[in-house]
Amino acid sequence: MTAHTAIIEHIIGHTAILTLNNPPANTWTADSLQQLKQIVIKLNQNKDIYALVITGQGEKFFSAGADLNLFADGDKGKAASMAKHFGEAFEALSAFRGVSIAAINGYTMGGGLEVALACDLRIAESQAQMALPEATVGLLPCAGGTQNLTALVGEGWAKRMILCGERVDAAKAEKIGLVEEVVEKGQALDAAVALAAKVAKQSPSSVSVCKTLINAGRAMPRSQALPLERELFVGLFDTDDQAEGVNAFLQKRAPIWKNS
Repeated sequence: MTAHTAIIEHIIGHTAILTLNNPPANTWTADSLQQLKQIVIKLNQNKDIYALVITGQGEKFFSAGADLNLFADGDKGKAASMAKHFGEAFEALSAFRGVSIAAINGYTMGGGLEVALACDLRIAESQAQMALPEATVGLLPCAGGTQNLTALVGEGWAKRMILCGERVDAAKAEKIGLVEEVVEKGQALDAAVALAAKVAKQSPSSVSVCKTLINAGRAMPRSQALPLERELFVGLFDTDDQAEGVNAFLQKRAPIWKNS
């Protein structure tokens, strides 16, 4: 286990577990955002890592987002710098070549929800509360919140949460598609790690291009996405994993992935 300033990294099998560790509310700082970006870049280069899980230290907070003390003096330069750090970190997370899962274990507010939105999947504990309350304090969710939330839950609920400041509990979040699963208190991390273990059974080469295609559908017209789907399918035949996967199936054995 490697301890950092505000993120603890722990590897289990093919999964990296990142624990936000800035008590009491696991808020983001410029340093922790840069750290997250660097960790994701490093994990992208590690062919043994197929998935990552993000959770919060403690029992009360996943993450309360940014510390509002950073913006109390109205300094635009500081605001621009923090917005840049948030954007770079969460966009790097979204672009992670494997599968990212948020294990939401408590209050998840502002930039805390935005990091969960930047993940591929979200598992929430039953007591979790989620919100993007930035407009309540004269700000806006600038780390992908307006775009990623809308893509997941649609315009109506995105506007309720952002424009009306509506907070949702885990049950409502699952109902509107904000999270994919709700588990009992204390079970999110175990559930996320179990889901990540399923990823290891898939070809990492296939997972990477499938994720690219699914995410492309948010911005790319179907007339472009469908030909790209076929193109990337053929491209998989340049990988070792394609031959390994098909032949392992035909030989009735478990595949041994090379992530290449």
